[in-house]
Amino acid sequence: MKALTFSKFGGPEVLEYIETENPKISEHEVLVKMEAIGLNYADIYRRKGNYHLKGNPPFIAGYEGAGIVVESNSTKAKAGDRVAFADVPFANAEFVRVPEEHIIPISEDISFDLAASVLLQGLTAQYLSEDSFKVKENDVVLIHAAAGGVGQILTQICKMKGAKVIGLTRDESKLLIIKNNKADFALQLNSDWTQKVMEITSGKGVDGVFDSVGSTLMQSFEVTRECGTVVFYGMSGGDPELINPRMLMDTSKTLTGGDLWSYLNSPEERIRRSKQLFEWITEGKIVIQEPIKFKLSEGKKAHEYLESGKSSSKVLLIP
Repeated sequence: MKALTFSKFGGPEVLEYIETENPKISEHEVLVKMEAIGLNYADIYRRKGNYHLKGNPPFIAGYEGAGIVVESNSTKAKAGDRVAFADVPFANAEFVRVPEEHIIPISEDISFDLAASVLLQGLTAQYLSEDSFKVKENDVVLIHAAAGGVGQILTQICKMKGAKVIGLTRDESKLLIIKNNKADFALQLNSDWTQKVMEITSGKGVDGVFDSVGSTLMQSFEVTRECGTVVFYGMSGGDPELINPRMLMDTSKTLTGGDLWSYLNSPEERIRRSKQLFEWITEGKIVIQEPIKFKLSEGKKAHEYLESGKSSSKVLLIP
């Protein structure tokens, strides 16, 4: 089979599209012929050498995708089944070995492109709004990186739940994306964003903050009301300052962490959560932008494009 690989760490130039051995499945596994593969920043971090990797060189990145079962040693799926997954390594290849507990069945009304576009980002937005901070009607929430993949879906989920949403982005050109996802306010992450948030909330602060930037964590607390919650689930802007527990006690504020893998902890949870996500999409409650597609053989171009920050849509690799 063909796979997108790298044998040393570095920029997109280290990627090589090469012939490699087909995976061999064991008991309780299926072999999936990939139809669409989700490209994520985690794949860039792995290519650069600052994220965990499995296996030996040449490394194959990728953890998300969708396709058709072509061989099965499992009672949970048979040849011809349409499946997807969010957390299986070596996905940047024509064929992927998938453990049965990671299989997410997809119906005919969910395209391979859609499944590969939405699982990681959509399931992240799902647990953030359902578990980390259960958003309810009339809540006022602040979403960092609201023009990003998770941010766009999270904004729509919060609006679906009846919340008022303030979206933040570093890039002024992406303010319209936030508004197009039905956010009530779109703000640029600049020197006075905290003041603007307090003005919007009449000095009270927001009920909840979803912070994926990290370096903004103390500012997120500044704009959170007493008894409010800050959800810390990413560090795109760098490590956060250390939090003084005394501050949490004095203000009755809550800090909680979030990581998708803590919630995708069983086959039942994967299927339950993905089913809810797909229902929201098929019912029109969440709209997913058309993905930007590259051939798997064009992996270098795809990585360059994702790193450029130009895209507001999911980037897919097509074998």
